[in-house]
Amino acid sequence: MTDRGHTALHQTADTLTLGPSSVHWDDARQELRIDINEISSLPLVSRIQGTVTIRPKGMTDVELALTPTGTHVWRPFAPNSDIYVDLDRPGWQWQGHGYFDANFGTRALEQDFDYWTWGRFPVSSGTKCFYDLTYRDGTSAAYAVDCDLDGQVRLSDTAPDAVKFSRSGWMVKRETRCDAGAKPKQIQSLLDAPFYSRAEVQTTLDGQTSQGVFEALDLTRFRNPIVLAMLAVRVPRRAAWRFSGD
Repeated sequence: MTDRGHTALHQTADTLTLGPSSVHWDDARQELRIDINEISSLPLVSRIQGTVTIRPKGMTDVELALTPTGTHVWRPFAPNSDIYVDLDRPGWQWQGHGYFDANFGTRALEQDFDYWTWGRFPVSSGTKCFYDLTYRDGTSAAYAVDCDLDGQVRLSDTAPDAVKFSRSGWMVKRETRCDAGAKPKQIQSLLDAPFYSRAEVQTTLDGQTSQGVFEALDLTRFRNPIVLAMLAVRVPRRAAWRFSGD
């Protein structure tokens, strides 16, 4: 992730350009192409280039308000997709099961939430997604979402219990949904920060073993001034970047 100034932003109806990288929707091919040309941050400073292509199996037309006032919204554009990754490193070329979603908001996350977990797990019928939210006032909410392969999305009235599993390397607490008697477990850590964990997690849903993407976000930790200072060092900033000719 790189922070850039407004001079690095161009947008059209089908393309979002952020500095040397871009996201483009090809309507004829019905696919999303992400072109990456970035320099990573410390401790391993290096150039990352290549493409990620997402081909949805079905597009949804729904969004889920995560707060009662609608200040934060989750938009699952394509919960079931094929993904093709081609980056300029040995072994960084693969294809498999993917998804495309986004979050939108009119307030900073730490203003409204203390903690949340989110998980997306493929099953034979499509995908199951879970949001468990703790608000700043101490109240909570939980959502279980079933996404069919054809793009149909529906909230489920029932969900399996949330079960704790191992904390992250930075000791962020984690729990996700699974069938009674089952135990979630991390397969691979994808991102480990003082306030955030993203991982590939194995769980059991409707009798099916599923490996999906899971995140835990501790915004109480995030609000700590020490953590905010660490984040400022960790995320590269290119405030003066401009397009050629600007």
